[in-house]
Amino acid sequence: MRRTLRIAGAAASAAACVLAATPGTAQAEAPGPQSLYAPSALVLTVGQGEDANSAAVERAVTLICAPRPAGSHPSPAAACAELTRVDGEFASLVNNNTSDIICTKEWRPVTVTANGVWNGKRVGWSATFSNRCMMKAGLGEGAVLNF
Repeated sequence: MRRTLRIAGAAASAAACVLAATPGTAQAEAPGPQSLYAPSALVLTVGQGEDANSAAVERAVTLICAPRPAGSHPSPAAACAELTRVDGEFASLVNNNTSDIICTKEWRPVTVTANGVWNGKRVGWSATFSNRCMMKAGLGEGAVLNF
């Protein structure tokens, strides 16, 4: 009985080798991408301080845009649509023409950051405003950075 099992085991091994080498047989494939969409997932923060690396983060949200808007952002669909309009260029979301806004000239810097991936490309962006009033004026009514 023992000898029969060895032969059966060797025969099974040989059959497996033949099947693996035979053209047209099914073989396991390497895992491919999980989605047809390029990933778009970001972490957005607002913090007190003039440097993105040392600012004390006060608020943070996640924003996922592909395959569908999601995350902890209060308006993910509007934020994703706005980012799509500017092709992920965060600098385009900041209005530098704030001459009609009246803000104090105090220096209490606020830094806004965006880190993650937009349409499969790495994103690392930040903007520093002299105070909260200037931040609100610079960001306007846009959905992405107002959370």
